[in-house]
Parts: sequence; C-alpha cells; structure tokens
Amino acid sequence: MTEALDPERATVLARAVSAAVEEIAGSEWPTLLAEALGEAEATWQESAQVCADVAWRARAAGNSALVLLTPEHVTDPSPGPLIWRTYRHLYLSTLRYDFRCRDIESLMNKVPVNVLDEDPYSEALYAFARLGQSRSDGLAVMHRVLVAAPDHPKTLHVLLHGVWLGTFLPGRAPMLLALVGLLPDGGLHDPIALFRMASARRSLGHYPEALTAIGHALELLPPGDPAVHADLVREHALITLAYDLTQHARATRNTTPS
Repeated sequence: MTEALDPERATVLARAVSAAVEEIAGSEWPTLLAEALGEAEATWQESAQVCADVAWRARAAGNSALVLLTPEHVTDPSPGPLIWRTYRHLYLSTLRYDFRCRDIESLMNKVPVNVLDEDPYSEALYAFARLGQSRSDGLAVMHRVLVAAPDHPKTLHVLLHGVWLGTFLPGRAPMLLALVGLLPDGGLHDPIALFRMASARRSLGHYPEALTAIGHALELLPPGDPAVHADLVREHALITLAYDLTQHARATRNTTPS
C-alpha cells in the first residue's frame, strides 16, 4: 500500500497548500502553488494529491484554474518539469471536475509519451477522458496506469470517475467494484468510493447493498461540501426509484393472468 508521508514532509506540503489557499480568491494562487511544489521537489504523487484538492477548492470558491491558466500551461514545458507538472495537474483536474473529457483528450494528445511515463496521474486523466466518453480504448490506458500506480488513491479515484461516467462501457459495474477494492480498506471509509460502489450495486440490481453503501457515504461525508452531498442524496433517490420500479414490475407480473 502507499506509505504515509513522514511528518516533516507532510508539513512541507501543507505549507505549499496554505500558500495557495490563502490567495485562492486572487490571480496568483496557481503560480504560488507551482513555485512551492517546485521548491519542495514534490513527487508526482504529492503533486497529484495537492493539486487535485486545491483545484477543487478554487473551483468551489469561484476562481477556477481554468480562469487563471490557459491550455498552453498543459502543453508548454518551458517553465521546467516540476512547475509544468503542477500546472498540468491543476488544469486537467479542473477539466475533469467540469466533465470536459474532449478538452482533456485534445490537450493530452499534445503531451509527449515519455512525460506520461513519469506521471501516471496525468495518464490517469487521459484515461478518464476516454472512459468518460464510453470509449473502450480508454481501458488499455487505464490498465497501463494500474500497472504503474496500483495503490495511489488519487489516481485510482480518477479512473473510478472515468468508469462511473462511461455509461456504455462493457462490464462497467464490476469494474467499478474492482477499482473501489484497490483503495485503502477497500474504500469502506471513503465517501466518494462508497458513492461509486452504490452506483455499481444499483446497476447490478443489488439494492439493499447499494442503499447501505450510500447511507454510509452520507454518514462519512464531512460538512461543508453541499455539491457532493447533493450527488449522494441523488444517488439514494435513484436507488430507491430503481428498487420501487423493480418491485412494481414484479407485482404486475404476478397479478397478470396467464
């Protein structure tokens, strides 16, 4: 499993996050974060962790990375590898939160393959872009990522998101459950993983298990994230509706004369 950061390293990364979050309403927060992660010589795993979280917070604050950065920040290596990677993670993560699969794919087609070999998180976002369009060719990209980073939670969540979004992918529901199972503790203490699990269980017609999963997700979700809470409540309603329709269809069959 992925090793926990030592306290000193965690402190360094927390300072990088604070530098960006303190300026989250301004125009310089992406630069501040990129410089801080560059000075810290962050690994791709650390960059993915930090950038995914800060990109979400900036988006929620109405100052998305997409407003402050440009597509060239994803494709232009001139700032240097670490800063370039930070901009790439921020921009592509925000595109993912906005479900802009085609934009991600278009940009990633301009990033050299050798860069992706050293950055499985960016390659996971490439997989997300294809999987989210229900394209089976995304499965090969996903498997490459799983070989390179089989136990990195943020990367696994990107893949989970893509499979969840890809409604017409073959074997979608079992694939979701398999990916959830790769997360720490099988995703049982992770509200987003439980949300994906509930969706898969609903698709398979496992309604009691789906309701248990979404109920646990609602209990675990921290306060202050109304958008995610609304998604969980919506999934609960979908499970209940699917169950009620199944019960109604069964009752109708049983009362219809032969």
